[in-house]
Parts: sequence; structure tokens; C-alpha cells
Amino acid sequence: MNWWNLFLFALLIAGHTQLWVSLINRLHSLALPHAILRHSRHVHDAAILGFPLLLIWFSGVTGPRLLIDGRWSEVSAAWMAIMCLCAAGCIGLMIGIVRYQWRSTPPALLAEQSSIIDIERHLGRRPVGVGPYQSLAKFPWNEQFTVEITEKRLALPRLPLAWQGLRILHLSDWHLLPTIEREYFEAVTILVRDEPVDLVVFTGDLIDDMACVEWLPSTLGQLDAPLGRYFILGNHDWVQGAETIREHVSSHGWRSVGSTVETIEHLGHRMAIAGDETPWLGSRPKIEQTSDVDFRLLLSHTPDHFRWAQQKEVDLMLSGHNHGGQVVLPVMGPVYSPSSQGVRYAAGTFEQSSTVMHVSRGLAGRHPLRWRCRPEVTRLILERGSS
Repeated sequence: MNWWNLFLFALLIAGHTQLWVSLINRLHSLALPHAILRHSRHVHDAAILGFPLLLIWFSGVTGPRLLIDGRWSEVSAAWMAIMCLCAAGCIGLMIGIVRYQWRSTPPALLAEQSSIIDIERHLGRRPVGVGPYQSLAKFPWNEQFTVEITEKRLALPRLPLAWQGLRILHLSDWHLLPTIEREYFEAVTILVRDEPVDLVVFTGDLIDDMACVEWLPSTLGQLDAPLGRYFILGNHDWVQGAETIREHVSSHGWRSVGSTVETIEHLGHRMAIAGDETPWLGSRPKIEQTSDVDFRLLLSHTPDHFRWAQQKEVDLMLSGHNHGGQVVLPVMGPVYSPSSQGVRYAAGTFEQSSTVMHVSRGLAGRHPLRWRCRPEVTRLILERGSS
């Protein structure tokens, strides 16, 4: 056995896997039909499982016999091209790991504290229903039912001084479907309902099963704030029936800002609240036309619009969609994130120029499996200050 070549094969397999994962992440950032995305995942699964066998058999055991007594000069041009591509994927994987390990806290994040609430213990049972993928919800060490209630203080240079300490409750990605029982979402609603905030926002992916619109009165319908409740929809809402969902949520006092801009006044200053549901729904909001406001807040389901928000001088952008990756591996970090940026904006707080973005890990998902990536709800406290 040539152990050195076996090690190189392992690196090539890792690079091959990285290439497929990167492709799947970027495909899922597009407004593609669900059937295409499903079939692409099937191809991804087959390729990741099959490539190591093909590599070992055709290059390691037969052909040039690199795992036994062969030489690299005997590798065919076709296999050498494939190996070079896999090597590039391996380099990309190493860069991603280094970036994850060396990530730093953005200066705009002044402080952060959180508490973990075990909803399973609170209810006295694991609230698993009868929907799809319920076997995932029953996995041992699954953190899906331990919710992190987070409070973050953010420094925003253009925040009016009169708004010092303004509180925003950021909710995202509840993915209501029967796999997780209604009581789970009601318990979380009760946890956040009585904490005082000035504004409540929801950044998309609310419904995964239309039967669950009946859950709205006892969940989102229970929340309120002096400055109002604003929401946008996401790609899962797009699949289920966006306008019907929009009507149901609006009937409970929430205001939709998808593709639009609403202006509110508070303590003598004006805030523009805009919503971006693209690429799945509508068009970009005309937030650049709000020259008479003191602060711009953008609700964007995907964080892929971060650069656009900077160009439009958005002060605070709130997003979801990526779920933090749902599974975060030691050393490597998150792997799957449906974004054109891969896992770069999987979750957390980011800052570029004078724009700050917070990406929520969300509360649930169609695949109810979480490991080292708890679901979250976030209370943001805004402060005037240069980061």
C-alpha cells in the first residue's frame, strides 16, 4: 500500500466533495423550480458517494495502480484533469476553513448575551408531529428543540440620538409544518411576547404547509410592538403560495413590505423600512428614493443582497434563509448554506462600510436537524456610535 498516495486520494476526495457542496449551495440561492433543486441534490448525493469508489478502483487499484506500485506519470489525461479540478476544490476547502477559524467579531457588535431554553423539557416531551422528515427530529443530540434567545447591541453611525436603545425583535425562518408541533412555536412566542421591544420584524420562510396558517393566531398573531410589525416572505413561502400567505399574515396586523418601502416616524425622526424578497418574489425596493429619512432598515430574506444594501446606504439589514448551516462541524464550520456566497454569511453579524447586517439562524426548517447550531430569536438593541 502506498500510504502517501492514499493520503493524496483523501485530499482529492475532500476537494471533490467541496466542489459539489459549493455547486449545491449556489443553485439553492437561485429561483429554480423545486423539482430541479431536488434532482440536483440526488446527483450531488450520487457523485459524492460514487467518486471515491471510481477514483480508488480506476486510479488506485487498476490503471496506474497508484495505491499499489504505480507512478503518477501513468495517469491518463482525463483522470489528471479531474484530479487537478479536485485539487482546486481542496484548496478552496482549506481557504474556507482558515477563514472560518480566523473570523473576527465585527466592531459594530458591541455586546452579546444569550440564554438557552429547552422547549422539550418545558413541554415535557419532544414536540415531534407527523410531517415529513420526522425521523430527523428524533435524532439523538439534535438541538432543534433548544432555542437560543439572543440579545445583541449594535453600533450604528447614522442612528438618531433620540433612538438610542431602540429595540428590534428579529424573527426568521419558522417553517411551520406538521413535523414540529404547534406547541413548540407557541412556547417560543410566549417566551418573546412579554419582553418589551419597539419593533418586530420577520424575514421570510414562514409556511411549509398551508394547513399551518391556522397556527398564526396563537403564534405571530400574539406579538405586537409600538412601532409595528413588518414582514417579508421567502423562497419556501414562494413555493407554497406567497400571496395567500401574505394575506393571512396581514390579517393579524402585520404589514408586508415585500418590494416596497414604508416610512414610520418616531421621536421626531423618520425610518424607511424596505423589503427585498428577490430572486423569488417581486422586485428590489426603491429604498434609494427615501432621501427624506434618517435611517434605512432593509428586510432581505437572503443575505446575498448585502453588497446591494451597502450601495443603497442601508443602515441595518436583517436576513435569514441560511439557518446557520444547521449542522456546524468542528474545525470546518458550516457546510451547507443556500447562498451565492457559500457559507460566508451562514449566520451572525457582519459589517461593511456603514452597513450592518444580522443573519438569523431561524427557528426551524423543513429538515429539523440541528447540531452545534441552535435555532434562535434575536433582540437587537441599537446604539448611536461609530464602529
